[in-house]
Amino acid sequence: MRVVDLYSSNTTKPIISFEFSRPKTEKAAASLNKAFDSLAAANPDYVSVTFGAGGSNREGGFELVEHLKNHRNLNTVAYIAGVGMGPDAITEVLDRFKTIGINTVFAIRGDAPTWDENYQPHPEAMEYASDLLPFIKKQHDFCVGAAGYPESHSEAVSPEQDLEMLKLKVDQGAEYIVAQFFYDNQFFYDYVDKARVMGIKVPIIPGIMPIYSVKMTENLAGLCGTKIVKKVRDGLDQLPKDDKAAVVQFGIDLATEQCRDLIKNGVKGIHFYTMNRSKTVVSILNNLKAEGLL
Repeated sequence: MRVVDLYSSNTTKPIISFEFSRPKTEKAAASLNKAFDSLAAANPDYVSVTFGAGGSNREGGFELVEHLKNHRNLNTVAYIAGVGMGPDAITEVLDRFKTIGINTVFAIRGDAPTWDENYQPHPEAMEYASDLLPFIKKQHDFCVGAAGYPESHSEAVSPEQDLEMLKLKVDQGAEYIVAQFFYDNQFFYDYVDKARVMGIKVPIIPGIMPIYSVKMTENLAGLCGTKIVKKVRDGLDQLPKDDKAAVVQFGIDLATEQCRDLIKNGVKGIHFYTMNRSKTVVSILNNLKAEGLL
């Protein structure tokens, strides 16, 4: 099913989705398979798979998409990052997705692979997701999603410009938006309100990044421009030093609180950034189910 149709359905429960990325080692692959077992049992409405920067790790990404779609029988969304790729390469990726049976793709600009000293973008590469979106629409009848940034993209000149870019992505074909993660729901609510004022009518879905470890959270927040708000910082500081289990439980409790509030405020769905793990997300979902929210 096309993802926008899920969000447009009359269901009274929020659409639940999980995000995965291609494992880079055999050990990581084994762990991811275990995570699949647990998370698939949670019956997500769809899952998504990220795409290597500059077309890197493409084959492994295709394999993971195909595994989830045709072996796990999960409604699967495939990311496509246009950074550095020429039109022919993008068309090849889209054709491959179509052959696998994908009907929804998630279009992002992506970031250039800093690890590759020889990296050179294709001279006809598409600079922004807003350039990639209409190209995708011309190739196949994909449903297409795009990213939004409640605290503004790290490269945006201003929050106003960032919202203008969101409007451009919708005008260029984005049918739903998944928001970057945040640790204060008010950031998301304000973002949606401002988007609606601008005439953006497509579903805007909150992304939830549970706290898995302090280091990971700090690194990801720095990369994504997400604020670790005082309430979260103070809560983490009060935990026993080096108590990893306490950090994980804090993350479960915080994300449960966020999701509870979001659901009570009528969000159409919740998208979990799983980091290829399962215990935390399953615990959050069990909490919400126990409260009758799922």
